[in-house]
Amino acid sequence: MRKYVLGLTLLVLISSLAACNLKDKSDSSDDPDAERINEDTQGTDVLTNNRQTTPLIALPQQAATPTLVPVSVIEEARADDLVFINIYQRVNPAVVNIEVSGPFSSDGALDASGSGFVIDVEGHIVTNAHVVEEANEILVTFSDGFVTTAQLIGIDNYSDIAVIKVEVEASRLLPVEFGDSNELLVGERVVAIGNPFGLESSMTVGIISALGRALPSERLITGNLSTPGVYNNPSIIQVDATVNPGNSGGPILDMEGRVIGVATAIRTDTGVFQGVAFAVPVNTVQRVVPQLIESGSVAYPWLGVRTDPDFTVGQLAEPLGLPVQAGILIRDTLPDSPADQAGLRGGTEDVLYRGANVRVGGDIIVAINGVFVNDLDELLAYLVENTKPGDEIALTVVRGGQTLEVEVTLGTRDGGD
Repeated sequence: MRKYVLGLTLLVLISSLAACNLKDKSDSSDDPDAERINEDTQGTDVLTNNRQTTPLIALPQQAATPTLVPVSVIEEARADDLVFINIYQRVNPAVVNIEVSGPFSSDGALDASGSGFVIDVEGHIVTNAHVVEEANEILVTFSDGFVTTAQLIGIDNYSDIAVIKVEVEASRLLPVEFGDSNELLVGERVVAIGNPFGLESSMTVGIISALGRALPSERLITGNLSTPGVYNNPSIIQVDATVNPGNSGGPILDMEGRVIGVATAIRTDTGVFQGVAFAVPVNTVQRVVPQLIESGSVAYPWLGVRTDPDFTVGQLAEPLGLPVQAGILIRDTLPDSPADQAGLRGGTEDVLYRGANVRVGGDIIVAINGVFVNDLDELLAYLVENTKPGDEIALTVVRGGQTLEVEVTLGTRDGGD
């Protein structure tokens, strides 16, 4: 009897489980969101719920690792590095840090600092005039940290160039090599080595941004003339290599490591570099330095003409009907000057142009010794780099409708015009 009851109980449980299974299948088949995984599945169908679910955390996909650039590209970039490394290693031993104490320093405190570079085995060093002017004591620090005093040999405030001299062993003196600033082109890469903010032996790289700039001479800036003159420092090189206070007097180099200029000034509203720096061209340096070593000063040639400073011949040619489009329109000649003695003529009448009086009717200088000049800065640059007092020059002059050759014997520039 017990066996019969137990068997009957098991049969009821199995029937109940089967009925539940059939109900679940029916419910799933009627669910509109359910779909069959495989229509070909034999026997019991396999169903899945198609409702979309959002993961709790979205994992970012890992970016592909970049492929290493070809070795040839790396070697090409490294070649440029090696050029700059070589320039620095060859030239830096010639570059020095200069510190000065002036007449107003207290307890021997240093008043100013700058840079310079060795030019011969006699111990001569080139720097800026404004670095060492009125110095009581000059301290020179070489790249290896050796410090010595220097003597001021000569100073030229027109070009902002000075020469100092140290008495050291010749083995410590490794002179620089000079290039040719007349061969420079805008866009060429350049290197500056100096001591910005006293940070010794710093190198920066840039390009030549412009050529033929003219800056007021240091003599005009500092007001060292009893009668202010009108001389500019011509043929200035503009670069974008970073130059800051302390770089003054340091070399600007070409890609062969030759000096092509001397860092002299920056254009800034803040006192630090803002992308524009200027250098005295090396051809001017080579013209000035021998005179400074020999006599301590520089004798500049003097012509004795004045022009209207606000306008060039190129600006005046069309509105005023000038016969040429470039040159130097003479406003007047100074009494007893070389130009006056040679018979050059100044203007004869004033006309109003853009609110300013312009004197016209004078000679227009278009060439010197057969070299055409566009403006007064080019004429001044030629005189500074190629002539000396006492030289006789040939000026090509347009006078009215005629072109004349006028011989002029140059005088010596003084503090006047």
